[in-house]
Amino acid sequence: MKITNKKILAATLSLGLILAGCGKDQKAEEKPAKTETTETAEAPAEKEESTKTANQEDYDFSVVSREEGSGTRGAFIELVGIEEEVDGSKEDMTTQEAIVQNSTNGVMQTVSQDTEAIGYISLGSLNDTVKAVKIEGVEATEENIVNGTYKISRPFNLAFKEAEINDLAKDFLKFCLSEQAQTLTLEEGYVPLKDTEKYEPAKVSGTLTVAGSTSVTPLMQKMAEKYQELNPDAKIEIQSTGSSAGIEAVIDGAADIAMASRELKDEEKDKLAVEVIATDGIAVVVNPSSKVEDLTMDELKQIFKGELRNTSELGK
Repeated sequence: MKITNKKILAATLSLGLILAGCGKDQKAEEKPAKTETTETAEAPAEKEESTKTANQEDYDFSVVSREEGSGTRGAFIELVGIEEEVDGSKEDMTTQEAIVQNSTNGVMQTVSQDTEAIGYISLGSLNDTVKAVKIEGVEATEENIVNGTYKISRPFNLAFKEAEINDLAKDFLKFCLSEQAQTLTLEEGYVPLKDTEKYEPAKVSGTLTVAGSTSVTPLMQKMAEKYQELNPDAKIEIQSTGSSAGIEAVIDGAADIAMASRELKDEEKDKLAVEVIATDGIAVVVNPSSKVEDLTMDELKQIFKGELRNTSELGK
């Protein structure tokens, strides 16, 4: 078969066109990869901008509160002035938009994860996952609670039926008021009692049920551990159920001693005797990245009532 120069030229041109097309398609396929690389490189800049917003710009408060029946909530609303007289009785005016948590740990976890959150916890539970806010320029410390400059503080109470408690309950109460127990109180960051006496083990036995406040629970666990070391035949069962639930349990006979992180109500005092085992501050906490450092009592009240919503309204 005779091949002419024209046919060779045509074949050469066709092959060139095919190769050019392949090269073009290959470049088109490579383009998305380049775009993906560019987007990945920009991600850190977006993250940095988000952090800057959390640290510096104004934002709406995300209020975090304890549940109804909590001793911490009861003390907080009373001390800060968040309850109002309605039809002859006091009513809790905490904003309906509040995020409600049923434990100290729940509040701390929520605040640590939400840059706009504000809540309140027992001072003894404070750690570096949250930031404590000054109130009227005063830090929440044991020293400031003792000297009276930090205003948001409350007693840790143990309540019981005085006529019905057994020897084990009497001895445990004696220990909680002792020098050894109050040393634990100081070590755990609470304000201890003064003029205490050294406890001598009574060698009692049996099981004691202590129920109530989640705020008192950490201190009570330490006291129970030490007491059981001194009295190996005694067992202290602790139920962290909330102040009001613990008080009801003792009144109903389901527990021996109630832990309460608030003052008892008049109707509760008619049925139970009370011993104060420590004083605790209530720390107002925000996310560590929050711009909020100091609040007045009035600002704090307005925030938790839902009347002051944005950080731009502070100081006015």
